[in-house]
Amino acid sequence: MYLRVSTVQIRPSKMQEVIDFHNDSLIPAAKGQKGLRGSYLMTDPNKDKILSIPVWESEEDILASEADAGYLQPEVAKLDMGLPTLRLSITMN
Repeated sequence: MYLRVSTVQIRPSKMQEVIDFHNDSLIPAAKGQKGLRGSYLMTDPNKDKILSIPVWESEEDILASEADAGYLQPEVAKLDMGLPTLRLSITMN
């Protein structure tokens, strides 16, 4: 199992918009990605932070998802939500 963990400091007042984007756009689009086992979004509205954790079957799947994610960039840019402050991948055996 492979996890990609991203912490993002979002703009104030964008929390619900980011949650809606995750649930309504990102997850349905990602369901077609090979090897996706699930995705978690944790929020801290008091600090305007989110923690995103997609779970992948293999290292190949997580790398392929990064290469294919370009189609989401215009939608993410519309959110003007800020940049990831931490991004790492974790392997769990």
